[in-house]
Amino acid sequence: MTRPTLYSFRRCPYAMRARLALAYLGRPLALREVVLKHKPWELLALSPKGTVPVLQLADGQVLEHSLQIMLWALGQADPDLWWPKSTEQQRLTLELIQRNDGEFKHWLDRYKYADRHPHPQQWYRQKSEPWLDRLEAMLKHSPWLLGDRLTLADAALLPFIRQYAMVDRPWFDERYPDLNLWLSRWLEGDLYGRIMTKFSPWQPGDPPTLWPSN
Repeated sequence: MTRPTLYSFRRCPYAMRARLALAYLGRPLALREVVLKHKPWELLALSPKGTVPVLQLADGQVLEHSLQIMLWALGQADPDLWWPKSTEQQRLTLELIQRNDGEFKHWLDRYKYADRHPHPQQWYRQKSEPWLDRLEAMLKHSPWLLGDRLTLADAALLPFIRQYAMVDRPWFDERYPDLNLWLSRWLEGDLYGRIMTKFSPWQPGDPPTLWPSN
């Protein structure tokens, strides 16, 4: 039986959110953990851009982007309705992801590594606060961003909010109590634990690492 093959890196936020959707799907695939400083030629042959995640499906089709992989997984099975039925909620989901991946990711990278950029860390924090304020407001009256049900929006944003929170967790927890509860709900959950399992870097000739395991 030919299985899909996923090239991933444990701490990459894009790979993390792809793994969340694939773990939710729950169908074992061949996982190839890579070291980004030493990318295997097999990955580059599939995707010359050389970033993760990359998913090669059983029919040979290659999915090179995390959101593409997430939507593929939800297209296979979505028993908990991660992809909302409402057209308006679908639009909001994609809008949240677009802003997260664009403006917020821009400031996140500078906030994390302020010593590599011209302004102090506090300056980059202030630039990112309007986005976090919006998410905090969305969580005031519901446990998840779109209401009482975990959806694709939550899964797609999680790894980036986690990165941001880890820069100064005491400040983040005090400034954003509802976002902190949302993050803690994720980090303490089984699904997050499944995607953060450590694997040795893949080498050609290694036996397949089947993930997620049943």
